[in-house]
Amino acid sequence: MSKIKIFSLGGLDESGKNTYCIEVDKDIFVFDCGLKYATGTSFGIDYIIPDFEYLEKNRKRIKGVFLTHGHYENMGGAGDLVKILPEVKLYATKFTKYVLLESGVPEKNIIEIVPHKKLNFGRVSIFPISVNHSCPDSVMYVLNTKDGAICYTGDFIIDPMMDGAYGMDIGKIAYIGKLGVLCLLSESSFSEHIGHTSPGQRLTDFFKDVLNKQDGRVMFSVLPTHLYTIQDIFNGAENTHRKIVVMGKKLQNVIHFAKKEGYLKFSDDLLGDLSNIKDQNSILLICDDKENPYASISKIINGYDKYISLKEGDSICFAEPRYDSNEKMLVKLENDLAMAGCKIIGLPSDKNILHHPSSEDLMLMIRLMNPKYYMPVKGEYRYMVGNANLASNLGIPSENILLKQNGDVVEIDGGKLQDSFKSIKIGSCLIDGKSSDDVGELVVKDREMLSENGIVLISATISKKDKVLLVGPEVTTRGFVYVKDSKEIITEIKRISEEVITRNITDNYIEYNKIKTEIRTELSKYLYSETECKPMIIAVVQEI
Repeated sequence: MSKIKIFSLGGLDESGKNTYCIEVDKDIFVFDCGLKYATGTSFGIDYIIPDFEYLEKNRKRIKGVFLTHGHYENMGGAGDLVKILPEVKLYATKFTKYVLLESGVPEKNIIEIVPHKKLNFGRVSIFPISVNHSCPDSVMYVLNTKDGAICYTGDFIIDPMMDGAYGMDIGKIAYIGKLGVLCLLSESSFSEHIGHTSPGQRLTDFFKDVLNKQDGRVMFSVLPTHLYTIQDIFNGAENTHRKIVVMGKKLQNVIHFAKKEGYLKFSDDLLGDLSNIKDQNSILLICDDKENPYASISKIINGYDKYISLKEGDSICFAEPRYDSNEKMLVKLENDLAMAGCKIIGLPSDKNILHHPSSEDLMLMIRLMNPKYYMPVKGEYRYMVGNANLASNLGIPSENILLKQNGDVVEIDGGKLQDSFKSIKIGSCLIDGKSSDDVGELVVKDREMLSENGIVLISATISKKDKVLLVGPEVTTRGFVYVKDSKEIITEIKRISEEVITRNITDNYIEYNKIKTEIRTELSKYLYSETECKPMIIAVVQEI
């Protein structure tokens, strides 16, 4: 009999930040450790990760972090976690280990695993199983307990045509189902898609058609870890008499490693070099990193790229996922490309870059696993509800379907669900630059205020000896009003500030804190009455 707790630090009712914790008695097992991409309204935030406070407080109980595959939504926060918990061990397959190392994670923290080889942790064991996905060496995990198996699918589709490092061992999944599954955690991103995802993710014929029909250069914007899509581009380029030029050291390293390990298969004759960039029939592969979606294409459009200049007749295909948060940015880029005389090639409606399970895939996984309890994870809440409805349609009782939010705790004691309704404190860490410290909501709020209303800086100097105003108050504004066109407002700001300073100066004491507070309060009222804007007001009062 075991006491089991299941909860999420991120990934429920959101896209990204996938981090799921399973406690078996006193041991903690963490599955995936992802990030969430910052949106256009994040005011300089690069990416978002879960708040690891709970893990930090319980660091001695953590047995390891088990990563399903090498996509940043599922492993991009691992490097930040290692900075907080230098002793934590990351369990990853070969390609996921490569992505971790490229991201700067120390090798001593990584334990390489292979699918279908059991990992023992006392009375508990973990068994990784290969699944179909766009990233090679992707796995799902089976956590074996005395009360049954707890399974976490990670990202997957079901496609018998995918084999090798992209293959899926359906036989082992069915075998686990026969042994008895206590709880299944399954992703929800495509739960509203009817049918199977496959064969919509097979793009070789589409890419071949694109390359045969276009006369000029063709540029593909790709994600470096979506190797299945990159393989389709290489397959489509065969017999087209075109050279593929891989742009950027990062993408070159990934493709070199993938070719060496057998994740990509193509003839070396297909590869060109920088001398082929301007060729009429060249193919350019371009990629971005996790913090800056479409940054490479933006550089090319704005003329800042060292090697590539757009010319009329170029064709650009965005062979990477379209996220809701980046839709406006992508539309603007496509408009700029059209103005430059380029042709934008979109994916057909029946094709998709993302390899996530649609409704039939999800229901087949449920049938194979036959779980007692079912917990939809990964995706917006409506997708989780759609996933739950699929399970309900297959006969799983509604009380055994666990729809939760981040921080909500599922308790199972002796194989039976407990009505505990417990939760843990969770949050998000906003990462800006290379620091792993949380920027914080207040900083983002300040940035929002600056972006919307600007700043007003009041500076003044007071004599320490004579207790009189020597210089100022001077007024500096940025992003608020144009000084030359707003002389009356600037004059009134100076008058109000001087009045506040004067009345808080006595013969013996100067109330500096009171001066700053009153300047902010009175100027806020005045400026709002005049402009209906609330700029950030900073008062700097010094003495000499």
